[in-house]
Amino acid sequence: MQLQESGEMYLEAILVLSQQGKVVRSVDVSEYRGYSKPSVSRAIGILKNGGFVNMDKDGYLTLTEQGRAIAENIYEKHQLLSKFLMELGVDEETATEDACRMEHVISDKSFAAIKKHWGF
Repeated sequence: MQLQESGEMYLEAILVLSQQGKVVRSVDVSEYRGYSKPSVSRAIGILKNGGFVNMDKDGYLTLTEQGRAIAENIYEKHQLLSKFLMELGVDEETATEDACRMEHVISDKSFAAIKKHWGF
C-alpha cells in the first residue's frame, strides 16, 4: 500500500508523540495535528488496515515495524530540511513549514545528496 502525504503525517505524529513518552491515542493525534476526530479515526483505520499502525483494546496506538520505518524517514527529512533552511538564513517558522511540505516530495536520492553535502 502506497501512503499519501496525509498518511505519512499521521505516522510522523504518532512517532513524535510516542518519543515524548506519551501513550498515543487517536484523540492525541487529533489535538497534535489540529485535525477533527472523525478525520483521525478514518485515517487510523486506513493505516491499521495497511499494516502501519496497531491499536490495542484500550485504543492506544503503536507503529508497526513498517509504520515506524516510514515515520522515522519522514521525521529525519523534516528535521534535516528545517535545519538546512535555517542555516541558509530562513526564519524558523518558515523553515519548519516549508520542510513539512518538502519532506513528502523530496526523493531519497536528493535527500541523501543534501545530507552528504551538509555533513549530516
